[in-house]
Amino acid sequence: MSERPAELGGLADRWGLHGLHLVGRGLEFSVYRARGRDGRPVAVRLAHRRFDSNANDPQVDTRALLVQEYRIARHLAAQGLPVAEPMDLVLADEPTSPDALLSAYVPDDASRLDCFALGQLLARLHRVPKPRLRPVAAQGAPTASVITARIRRRWTEIGRLVDDWPAPPDASLIGGQLTSLTEDSLCHLDVRSANIRRRRGRTIALLDWSNALFGTPELEFGRLAEYARYPENELDLAAIRKGYARTATVPPDNDPCVMVCRLDAALMLALVFLSEAPDPSRGRAAADRARELAVRTGVLHA
Repeated sequence: MSERPAELGGLADRWGLHGLHLVGRGLEFSVYRARGRDGRPVAVRLAHRRFDSNANDPQVDTRALLVQEYRIARHLAAQGLPVAEPMDLVLADEPTSPDALLSAYVPDDASRLDCFALGQLLARLHRVPKPRLRPVAAQGAPTASVITARIRRRWTEIGRLVDDWPAPPDASLIGGQLTSLTEDSLCHLDVRSANIRRRRGRTIALLDWSNALFGTPELEFGRLAEYARYPENELDLAAIRKGYARTATVPPDNDPCVMVCRLDAALMLALVFLSEAPDPSRGRAAADRARELAVRTGVLHA
């Protein structure tokens, strides 16, 4: 059923959109599919609010995220990487009007994801020149400092939701494991089925760059390893590693930096299942997983 959301205001007229359908809704954004004046399919990413907050990220600047999505997608499209090419960005003058990003709509055939090819794509991503911006998730700080601070903050947040939760790991112990984490590459950090458009298994667009940071493969693989534990993400980690290894060096599983980055990912997932999208069967187990990783990395005593 076609719908014309009231919050789109005059944007539908500005862009000549028709046949609007809601195709996705997350914490900060809704995504609509429509057809433009020329009849081609487009996607509209619409911010729910100018600023937002959740258990993982208490201060979310949705405008900054839309600007980042626009700039990163343009940069990567120019480098020949598969993204949803941005077409227009509207930053509202009035508080009651939404910020919105118009992009080409990339169809998906729901085929089984070719994770070997995905690994090859990620190796390409990590080689391209970085865009000239500071990632929103960095909050103006070096990546290693960001990871250290948010591990401690998210750990404390879990303590408000889980009984008998220990004090957060010491910052110096976390930072000591991240000395090799430089800022050489653009890392996506939300690579999973929901953010991948594919055709016959191969990725034709990598979507949603809200979590992006500058880092090293260790940072990306730490996130991938924890995401791969959940079947809905459709990630075959072994195949990704093989594809990546065709042209780049894969960090070892037991690399201290990888392990701390896995802890960072596990804490984020625990808060998703405990607070943002509560799941009684996963929440406590995800918290226990984060605690296990903290012990394994040596930043928390058993």
